[in-house]
Amino acid sequence: MRKRQCIAAILALAGFFFGCSSKDLQDAEGIDLSETPATGMPNMAIMDFSHEPEYVIYLAGGCFWGLEELMQSIPGVTEASSGYANGSGEADANYETITSGNSTFRETVRVEFDPEEVSLDALLFAYFHVIDPTVENRQAYDIGPQYQTGLYYTNETVRKTVERIAAIEAGRQEVFAVEIGPLYNFYAAEEYHQDYLDKDPLGYCHIPIEEMKLLSGLKIDPGNYQKPDEEVIRAKLTSLQYRVTRRNDTEMPFENQYWNFFEKGIYVDIVTGEPLFLSIHKFESSCGWPAFFAPVEMPVIIEKTDESFGRIRTEVRSRAGDSHLGHVFKKDPESPNGVRYCINSAALRFIPYEKMEEESYGYLLDLFD
Repeated sequence: MRKRQCIAAILALAGFFFGCSSKDLQDAEGIDLSETPATGMPNMAIMDFSHEPEYVIYLAGGCFWGLEELMQSIPGVTEASSGYANGSGEADANYETITSGNSTFRETVRVEFDPEEVSLDALLFAYFHVIDPTVENRQAYDIGPQYQTGLYYTNETVRKTVERIAAIEAGRQEVFAVEIGPLYNFYAAEEYHQDYLDKDPLGYCHIPIEEMKLLSGLKIDPGNYQKPDEEVIRAKLTSLQYRVTRRNDTEMPFENQYWNFFEKGIYVDIVTGEPLFLSIHKFESSCGWPAFFAPVEMPVIIEKTDESFGRIRTEVRSRAGDSHLGHVFKKDPESPNGVRYCINSAALRFIPYEKMEEESYGYLLDLFD
């Protein structure tokens, strides 16, 4: 299914959800899904969340054991608990009924966070890092409607952020099956499900422990580098920068700003300023473009299969800005570790080491030690 088919399918299945909706998708697809019905599915219990704290998000991402553990591990998350969201009502909000397959509930984690410590952007990008957004009613080995992915909100502030990030993520996929919509009801899961992996460290988890460690130790918060509106991007960039970052163009080799440039400092996304690469990870390459053997943090780079020009390559894009950066290649003989991120200079801005503090990147200076 393409995005348009995905939208129709999700609406038909879920009724009140408007997965794949966003202003960006409306602009790209000519589809306006901004109007959401005021009520949910027939016979759905509607709960009052008007007194819910502002900084709360509800995440359905497959089995709630692993997602709860992940969210609890991220600094700035003050509370995470497992439960059942957007189903028929309290009588069916129990594990036995839900696992029978005769329920519309989603296994969901309620996440409360301190915006001074972590942004909602960071939590949402972490969520998308560990789920498969292209499948319906399953995640990893878990199959059934209770494992359908979804992002549910209870206020306008969170709604706007959810739709903005979902639009970026949907734009990276041919199929986007994540439900996006308001929270209609939520019931806490049984006590034995709460903090399950703390009680049983060897218990089942579909999220690799390495991914949890990675996401809980990040220094860069994408909420500080939000993607501007399209008109702002167009006005900010040169013609070449716009063609490269927004239209997936490629600049000429050996005739670009940073291909043979090795000053000490940091390279950031030209669109958002999000840090991408350090000069200590740059190496001399005969390719004619800037070459790096690692990003500053793995999640700042998004990889996609690129089948253009009759070749199969791996495209790399920036996380927050969704800028086309270039491609990544493996088994490169010139790279210290065999990996070469071949990046367009036009997608980057270089900030000298001496100016990093002045330009608000001082929190990354210790990475050069």
